[in-house]
Amino acid sequence: MTLKEKIGYGFGDMSSSMFWKLFSYFLPFFYSNVFGLSLADAGVLMLVTRIWDAVSDPMMGIIADRTKTRWGKYRPYLLFFALPFAACGILLFTTPENGKTLWAYVTYILMMTVYTGINVPYGSLMNVMTADSDEKSVLSSYRMFFAYGGSFIALFAWEPLCNMFDKGRAAVEGTGALASVSTSPDAWQKAMILIAAFCFILFILSFLMTKEHVKSESTVSVGKDLSLLVRNKPWWLLIGAALASNLFNTVRGTTTAYFFADYIQKTVDMGPQWAFLVSASIFLSMGEIANMVGVVLAVPMSKHFGKKSTYIISMAALIVLSIAFFFLPATTGGYWAMLFFQIVISVFTGVISPLVWSMYADVADYSELKDGTASTGLIFSSASMAQKFGGAFGGSAVMWMLAAFGYNTVAGAVQTETAILGLRILMSWIPALVAALSILVVWFYPLTKQKMEGVQTALAAKRSEKMGSN
Repeated sequence: MTLKEKIGYGFGDMSSSMFWKLFSYFLPFFYSNVFGLSLADAGVLMLVTRIWDAVSDPMMGIIADRTKTRWGKYRPYLLFFALPFAACGILLFTTPENGKTLWAYVTYILMMTVYTGINVPYGSLMNVMTADSDEKSVLSSYRMFFAYGGSFIALFAWEPLCNMFDKGRAAVEGTGALASVSTSPDAWQKAMILIAAFCFILFILSFLMTKEHVKSESTVSVGKDLSLLVRNKPWWLLIGAALASNLFNTVRGTTTAYFFADYIQKTVDMGPQWAFLVSASIFLSMGEIANMVGVVLAVPMSKHFGKKSTYIISMAALIVLSIAFFFLPATTGGYWAMLFFQIVISVFTGVISPLVWSMYADVADYSELKDGTASTGLIFSSASMAQKFGGAFGGSAVMWMLAAFGYNTVAGAVQTETAILGLRILMSWIPALVAALSILVVWFYPLTKQKMEGVQTALAAKRSEKMGSN
């Protein structure tokens, strides 16, 4: 592969991640504090729509596996779905005058369906760009590096964009900064228009700069494909690990907007010179930069320790750091410590993300060797499915737990001590528990470094023999 192809592949997830992070971290806040849904209704909405979306992923994987065009099997979807992807993002952050609940369900389902239509083929594309396991790790690292870069841009720019488009917004006294992100529906829509236009361009570039080099075909029926997949033990374990890692990120990320709006920004006074740091956008975007550092570390760590061991080491670190986060005070010194912990936590989550995608590629190769058929799209669709289930349950759980702790969504409301405690638990103990469960799952994952070396050798010989016979 050329450097151009690696960068082009990275552009695809740069686009997807900008949308995904906004959906995961700011959409719940949008629904409850801007759009006007109750916490309970927003939680049900996010769960129902994403469950449908997750179920649709295998369908898209099956379709993609059986696609044949002059551009390849998976690349065409990047071209054809780029514009609908951008348009649906804008509609999602549009607030109608009437019929809000129906609008929210229709636009969310539509957005996630289109997201599936472009993201499942995109994920599968990696496995036909190269046949080498180590090179897949490199390609996965490029993917995640650009993904976190895109996430940084989106999260860093989001609050300033919303505030810029809010013409009636005024600075508040106290910290010297704006108390929280704008709650103007028009401002949120305009901010999304800019982000969506940029994401459209990125997917077009990804299509133009990538190529499919490896020929793979699904040689069995859809029913056989599915039956083989559900009997694949490594696949099940990786699904569990991916779901847990996405749940970890979603719970912390979704909570952050509330954590800052109702706790940090009303408690911490950093002075005028540092006031700009006291925002969810800065907190999250600094995490995205740290994620990029983790992505760079993922390749040398996985080569030295193996992918499985690297995953376990990283998750163990996240348990310790998450629990320690709970005990940090809401003071100036405590907030600096929170920023430091956010950076370190994000480094380790940055290590995990490319590992998971590279492990899916290993599972696809293992499946092809074991079962004699390449179901790459179906397997990678399960990765998207796990991502969405993690996002669905994570986002909904945050909504419901906030409601249980008595969180008040009324603008300017002063939260109770119980509600504040709930926010602190959601930023610490709950993610730590999820990380512990993920270690338990991955402990039984069988595709070690040594195992995959044997799989790659045998699969290469099998492919060579097949080409010779043809």
